[in-house]
Formats: sequence, structure tokens, C-alpha cells
Amino acid sequence: MPNIKSAIKRVKVTKTKYMQNRMKKSELRTALRRYREALDAKADNAELLLKDAIKKLDQAAAKRIIHKNAASRKKSQLMKAYKASI
Repeated sequence: MPNIKSAIKRVKVTKTKYMQNRMKKSELRTALRRYREALDAKADNAELLLKDAIKKLDQAAAKRIIHKNAASRKKSQLMKAYKASI
């Protein structure tokens, strides 16, 4: 455990940011899972879930939770699966 005041603060801030990033990544994974399940079930709300998943990917990339190229690749895969299911 650090003794210096600034180091103590950095530990606290790092832990907070870690938890926020973890929460956002979990939301992203949930959105992707819901979309895939709706696509498999041929649900009517698949298009809405696709838009939500793309939005979550863009937000995660903007906050650098995931790499922008990874977000782009995922969006491409989602769109490809959507086009194939129509």
C-alpha cells in the first residue's frame, strides 16, 4: 500500500476507472449476446437490438475500452449476420 498522498489517490482513481470500464464492457457483451439470440430466434426486434449493439460498440471505442478497429470489425460481423438472416 502506498504511503504518498498522490500515490494513494492514484490507486483509488485507478480502481474506480477499472470498475467503470468493466461495467461498460459487460453492458457491451450483454447487448451483443441479446442481438445474437434475437437473430437466432428470428425475432422482430433484431434490427433495434442491432442498432443498440452498434451504439454500445461505438461508445466503447470512443472511451478506448476496446480498440476502434475491433469495434469496426465487430460491427461488420453483426451487419453481415443481419443481412444473411433477412
